[in-house]
Amino acid sequence: METEKNELKTQLAVIGAGHAGIEAALAAARMGVDTVLFTLSLDAVANMPCNPSIGGTAKGHLVFEIDALGGEMGRAADLVTLQSRTLNTGKGAAVQSKRVQADRKQYQRLMKHTLETTPHLRLVQAEIVALRTETDEAGRKHVVGLETRLGEVWSCRATVIATGTYLEGTVFVGNVSYDAGPDGLLPAKGLSASLLKEGISLRRFKTGTPARINRRSIDFSKIEEQKGEEHPIPFSALTDSDYLAGTEQLSCHIVYTNAETHRVILDNLTRSAMYSGKIHGTGPRYCPSIEDKLVRFADKERHQLFVEPLGKDTEEMYLQGFSTSLPTDVQHAMLRTLPGFEQAEIMRYAYAIEYDCADPTQMNATLEFKQIDGLFGAGQFNGTSGYEEAAAQGLLAGINAAQKIKGLEPLILSRSGSYIGTLVDDLVIKGTNEPYRMMTSRSEYRLLLRQDNADSRLTPLGHRVGLIGEARFKEFEAKQVRISAEKARLEQTVLSPAKANVFLERIGETPLKSGASLADLLRRPSISYAQLAEIDENRPFLTVSEQLTVESDIKYAGYAARQIGEVKRHIKLEEKKLPADIDYKGIKGLRIEAAQKLDKIRPLTIGQASAISGVNPADISVLLIYLGLH
Repeated sequence: METEKNELKTQLAVIGAGHAGIEAALAAARMGVDTVLFTLSLDAVANMPCNPSIGGTAKGHLVFEIDALGGEMGRAADLVTLQSRTLNTGKGAAVQSKRVQADRKQYQRLMKHTLETTPHLRLVQAEIVALRTETDEAGRKHVVGLETRLGEVWSCRATVIATGTYLEGTVFVGNVSYDAGPDGLLPAKGLSASLLKEGISLRRFKTGTPARINRRSIDFSKIEEQKGEEHPIPFSALTDSDYLAGTEQLSCHIVYTNAETHRVILDNLTRSAMYSGKIHGTGPRYCPSIEDKLVRFADKERHQLFVEPLGKDTEEMYLQGFSTSLPTDVQHAMLRTLPGFEQAEIMRYAYAIEYDCADPTQMNATLEFKQIDGLFGAGQFNGTSGYEEAAAQGLLAGINAAQKIKGLEPLILSRSGSYIGTLVDDLVIKGTNEPYRMMTSRSEYRLLLRQDNADSRLTPLGHRVGLIGEARFKEFEAKQVRISAEKARLEQTVLSPAKANVFLERIGETPLKSGASLADLLRRPSISYAQLAEIDENRPFLTVSEQLTVESDIKYAGYAARQIGEVKRHIKLEEKKLPADIDYKGIKGLRIEAAQKLDKIRPLTIGQASAISGVNPADISVLLIYLGLH
């Protein structure tokens, strides 16, 4: 007689304990939902198989937004920072982005312990091989459970898939390939077949990572040192601003490829898995392998590489920008053409990895699949690249899964209100044919979506869903009062020419002919809030972060006002809902291409419909007429 399978229960099941899965599980558990987080290996929780950096251009914005909503990535990154830098400081505040080099193992340990000690959350090592669904009387599928490799059956009311690059993962080094996840870990086998059986469309993407070099084998005297910033601003509102200031920062370094490097690579190009035809998945356009860079940018004489530590207690160094799938002998040869790397010792070889992921246009803005009730996707499973993009999606998916289980309205973030909203909107409406990476250029509202005002935009939403506690929310409200009061004071404080001109002439600014407010002076492009302290006698104490918000709000008020006008017009379109059962192919006057795209994506609003590639303004006009008649 066959032994009956052991059935276990949870409300929410999260598959994968990378950055997406962690945020999803923590969010749901903190919202009071019984959650199980499944991982292939407890030792790989929060793993960073690529560079252990967090933040960067536009990515830093995502981390601030994650924190503002009540996520975990920013707080953890602050606590394990090896070096902090703000990128694009020579440009406006809208495109300035924080980036930290994190201690890889410390980050893992911290995140794992956070998961282990969070109420309503269980962390289980198991491979999920099948999804269980049921079909209701209306013909709609619902998630009801999962099956593990060991034969356990877990019943659940919702599931978040966050499998990263493990799903049917294949590693490539030269002509060698084998089934594996990142860092030589086991891949996830079986789940893809189950998803395909359930009608989920999958495709193959690929990514890669450089070799890791023994620090002791590098001659740092031959390469350029890159120190951290003196007064770093934390990612998280929960981090004491003095904590980072007192933390010793490690130096990173810069090195450049040269003609000999390029010769070695190009002479062996056919031995790359990418160019030999072994790899069929689509790679990231904005983070290409070194061999791809040389082919695509053949006119460039050199490429910049960053030499960065993986932690305080390891000799491993990461060579950012030098990812490859070339064989090991070529890796040694090309590495030793770099200045300072003549005796370099490789500790981990570079590799490329292919994996299965979903077409995100199958999902709604909640990140729930349209064809299966209760099934959510997040992270690289949704076709993105990057830890930050993954964590942002995981947080949103976890929130919405919890809201669904609790019978509450979902959280939908708009393009105009957040980078997370832009990310999700791009994925579910436009889709992506390559690993998606967030950039400031992707947001048409970036003047409104700065790092420094992430909390003012999103913390009330985090409080509403239960991820921001009362104490933190009261501090947030007090901060907003301080910022508003300071902006008002600057507008109301008028200085005479006699008071201001000595200062202005000394810094090379045009002197005043009549009185001007401190805010008027701050609106000058070359004058900062910090500089004004010299002629501002009654200045209150504000944190560096608060000062930045005050300065940016005043400097960009005019530009922001115009963008707010655009937002209001967009909101009017967003408010026009499209019926879920609308027959696009039956709408007279709608072009065939537009009808096909609209039928596939099923946008929720006119605003979403207008963002679909292949849907033009004339098509939107037809839809508006149709809605007016029905």
